[in-house]
Amino acid sequence: MASDHSHSTPANLALTPVPQGDRVFHFHEHAALWFSLGTGLLVMQIGAYLVPAVGTQDALIAIVLGSLIGAGLLAWTARLGCQTGLASAGLMHATYGSAFARLPVLLNIAQLVGWTTFELVIMQEGTVAILKQALGSEPGGVLDGTTGKLLVTLLWGGVLIALMAGSMLKLVRKFVSRFGLPLVIASLVWLTWQFGTRLQAQGFETFWNRPGAGGMGLFSAMDLVIAMPVSWLPLVADYARHGKRTASTLGGTWLGYALANMWCYALGVMVVSTVEPGTNLVGALLLAQGGLIALGLILLDEMDNAYGDAHSGAVSVHSLRPRWSIRGAGLAFAAVCTVFALLLPIHTIEPFLLLLSSVFVPLYGVILGRLGAGTALGANRSVDWSAAALWVLGIACYHLLAKFAPQFGSALPTLALTFTLAALSRPRDAGGLTPARA
Repeated sequence: MASDHSHSTPANLALTPVPQGDRVFHFHEHAALWFSLGTGLLVMQIGAYLVPAVGTQDALIAIVLGSLIGAGLLAWTARLGCQTGLASAGLMHATYGSAFARLPVLLNIAQLVGWTTFELVIMQEGTVAILKQALGSEPGGVLDGTTGKLLVTLLWGGVLIALMAGSMLKLVRKFVSRFGLPLVIASLVWLTWQFGTRLQAQGFETFWNRPGAGGMGLFSAMDLVIAMPVSWLPLVADYARHGKRTASTLGGTWLGYALANMWCYALGVMVVSTVEPGTNLVGALLLAQGGLIALGLILLDEMDNAYGDAHSGAVSVHSLRPRWSIRGAGLAFAAVCTVFALLLPIHTIEPFLLLLSSVFVPLYGVILGRLGAGTALGANRSVDWSAAALWVLGIACYHLLAKFAPQFGSALPTLALTFTLAALSRPRDAGGLTPARA
């Protein structure tokens, strides 16, 4: 009878390492996936926030350094996911203990609901803008009212739900790496050429030497750049654990995301620098020659981001409720986010991003400090109190720095503090993790 009961208990796939023989992602698939996930209208919008608060040259320094550091942190976590074969929830369990890990897993689900909803809203707004320009729309028409927004949101929500019914591995290998990546690169090249030409016509030297208006220092700007890759930290292992080799997983993730993050942040700075103050980003992109097609391609790529959020949200839900399959949880997750996109006002992006950073920078500083050397801890404990205390300390450190020493930034000092303390306090008698092939 006991044997029959054990067979009836569903396996928790989020907490079970993916077998080496089932791993299918190579370097180019990691690079394509993370370039695609790093590209989006939201990233350009955050890039637009950098100016005129900081000068052009400081913005460029913040974009390059912040992208390299943030994507490097993302890649290191990806390497850990490939090495262990564990999903993000599994890494949290291994670090914080099986009971306490439920808290960061729940916070991750909450942030993924927010991100998926963000993506649906930005796709809805972009689609409405495209339709208005392509079809023409009188003020007060269908596209200006709630009916048009309702229909467009339901359309994108329906596409997301349909994608959740399929295979994540097939989507990445057969669509993103083969078709999605070339299309999104083509659209970014075109938009860069268009707005670069405008900057040249308006006076590139004036743009390049423009000082900042104040309100944000270099390190604060770097925090804002780092915040975007950090927001993907609780997701990266869900994909990296399907990598065949740790080196290709790390390299592909780092290269793909760093390039996309730099490009989109810089494009956001370029766009906002060529238009009248207060111009909507989507509207500005549509002003470019061929902007209608380029924006349409970016919107299609935005669906990858929504799917990436929803799939990881489903994996996290499954880790808490193994009886709910990842596919079933994904369908429900996508449906809930579609409803939220219809009902909730989603327009305060910067505070949301920085709040997420304050939680997930120290969370992963501790995870990397404890597991980065290949040591499994906490998996058989209910609570690892030292890891939990370091996480709370890191959150407090992040907010205290932001309040009392903003000139030093918050992300890098908090990451360094939590990583160092976690590594120094790591027990030396723990069993090792089984690494994948290097």
